[in-house]
Amino acid sequence: MADLILTTFDWVPETPRGYVRDIRVRWALEEAGLSYRVQSVPFDARNAEHFSHQPFGQVPWLTDGDISIFESGAILLHLGNRSDALMPADPRGRCKALEWLFAALNSVEMASLPWSILAFSGNTGDTPGWKRLDEFLKARLQHLEPVLARREWLAGTFSVADILMADVLRLVDRFDGLEGHPACRDYVARATTRPSFVKAHADQMARQTEQQCPLSPPCGSKPTVAKPPIGDLTNPANLQLLPCSVGVRA
Repeated sequence: MADLILTTFDWVPETPRGYVRDIRVRWALEEAGLSYRVQSVPFDARNAEHFSHQPFGQVPWLTDGDISIFESGAILLHLGNRSDALMPADPRGRCKALEWLFAALNSVEMASLPWSILAFSGNTGDTPGWKRLDEFLKARLQHLEPVLARREWLAGTFSVADILMADVLRLVDRFDGLEGHPACRDYVARATTRPSFVKAHADQMARQTEQQCPLSPPCGSKPTVAKPPIGDLTNPANLQLLPCSVGVRA
């Protein structure tokens, strides 16, 4: 069987650490017990080879033999086809997992991502834009809350749908967006105490902090980098990072 190779950045700024979306793939690989290795690409120098695998210059992507796949949802679907630990074997359960995987990406994250970008940038004041996005996200969570209150996992057994949904909600919870939605918060807690997530998170954090900051001057132990903070949306590098920060997309 061909080696599975997960590619991610060699370093990211402190703010998005633990939320870069290669964690979704790491989590799935650990959950399934699939053998894999991790390789890095430079955060600050995205070359033609990088764009040939990920046309938006982001991470992660997965190499499976002569197949290269980008977008976390597509990667999880691919891995789900390789392991019953990630996708129910029966047709009904499989359909449930598929519909909830797409719901996590297209219904919940569609609302949570712009909300999270404003939360990251500190633009959460009494503005029409924030109010609309906050109401949009709360409406999605209100519909999701009773679903999660009556089931442990979305498709009956734990699946790729739960990896995606829990990771989407985990970021919302970082900004206390799950306040008033106890079933959503309990679901995130159940998912993120699984040994596979704990290992995936620890591995991601270790890799993202072991490399020296590539910026000049070096970051050191204090937040004194020359780059403006992620909240500065006028900085093109930060605009590139924001989807990454809210988990280095894809």
